[in-house]
Amino acid sequence: MDYDLIIIGAGPAGYVAAIRAGQAGLNIEKKNVGGMCLNWGCIPSKAMLESAKYFSRLRMADDFGVEGLDAAKLSFNWEKGVKRSSRIVKRLTKGVEYLLKKNNVETISGTASIEAADTVVVDNRMLKAKNIIIATGSYPRPLPFKVNENKILNLESFFSMNEIPGKLLVAGEGPVAAEVSQMLALIGKDITLLKTAEKVFPALDDYLNAYITKRLDSLKIRTIEGTAGYDSLDLDEYEGIVNCMPRKGIKPTGALKPEEKESFYVTDDHFMTSVSGVYAVGDVNGRSIYAHAASAQALAAVNHILGITETMETERVPLTLYTDPEIAQIGRTEQQLAEEGVEYKVNEFPLSANGKALTEGQPEGILRIISEPKYGEVLGVQIISHNATDLISEASAYMAVESTVWDVAHTMHAHPTISEVFLEAGSDAVGTPVHKV
Repeated sequence: MDYDLIIIGAGPAGYVAAIRAGQAGLNIEKKNVGGMCLNWGCIPSKAMLESAKYFSRLRMADDFGVEGLDAAKLSFNWEKGVKRSSRIVKRLTKGVEYLLKKNNVETISGTASIEAADTVVVDNRMLKAKNIIIATGSYPRPLPFKVNENKILNLESFFSMNEIPGKLLVAGEGPVAAEVSQMLALIGKDITLLKTAEKVFPALDDYLNAYITKRLDSLKIRTIEGTAGYDSLDLDEYEGIVNCMPRKGIKPTGALKPEEKESFYVTDDHFMTSVSGVYAVGDVNGRSIYAHAASAQALAAVNHILGITETMETERVPLTLYTDPEIAQIGRTEQQLAEEGVEYKVNEFPLSANGKALTEGQPEGILRIISEPKYGEVLGVQIISHNATDLISEASAYMAVESTVWDVAHTMHAHPTISEVFLEAGSDAVGTPVHKV
């Protein structure tokens, strides 16, 4: 049977591409609809993070006027947290399945191989298509040291385990390593983080990396620095090792071999590989580790197939950490601008001076706006706040239309809200601060 489009993979890139393509799409996936993000990545991990944060905040109950809770008797039931997470995953998975069906997307379960630019084979069944989108995702690289396989806890099964060991080594870098380390520490586990890079999250501004490091230290998370620390590891002292290593692309088998670099497909501005008509979106092209970026790439690829030639600006992809407090960033960092010789200025406003943050008992954090001094264009935004991953969307909107700090300063915000920190930092940038001391 011939199709207009075959999509291999059903994660945030694959199923979004399929829905966008509508009746012209075919989706092929050998695991569950929703892919890594929905089934064992973004959603389960964030659900367990929220359970850990809730558990941690219960210790503040007395300060809020809630009596009767004995903090000494509080304990965390991992299995119950997993059950809640599973309910959420099941609900969202059914939602995606419904949307695929509603949009007349044919779904085939199986292992796909790409034999030519117009040919995909699924379990000995040959399929023909005018275009192919590869959305097969990525997987953590192997640990950089030898260890008993029984001790390795891979994220694919981690958030479905009934119980978690008490003393753990988390190996890796980036948002996953930071989030997993903090989540486990918040529920009382003994955690050591083996960083595989100099910074906890290399893509973040140094200001944010310094904050993450201090926050992990405050939770008594021991940190071992990079490759220099491998030899000093006594792996026998750990009951489990959580693999949060940087990822590598999962590529379909078959005769067709588009150009690769460092295990990822090389793509152009429209996410087309070196083979005309064959696209690679999401983790498999190595451009971003985020589900929201994967979905945006998928839409851009389908639009290109439909003759819409707009491109996606990767610099405007929000970087997010769901730690406590959350951290988010968009645009360029101070370090990037300094290296490029671009003049800039930074204006800040702390959550400790924000009324809503104080009423919620979460005053830890800051908003930083990086702007160009002459015309005031917003070049980057960095946020530390318990809801930073939501607040960053306002920054995305500003940057999408190339707003200036004058625009930010003149955007009315409801009071009291956390989002008022934008108004305050923008006002500070134009020299008319209201509530900044």
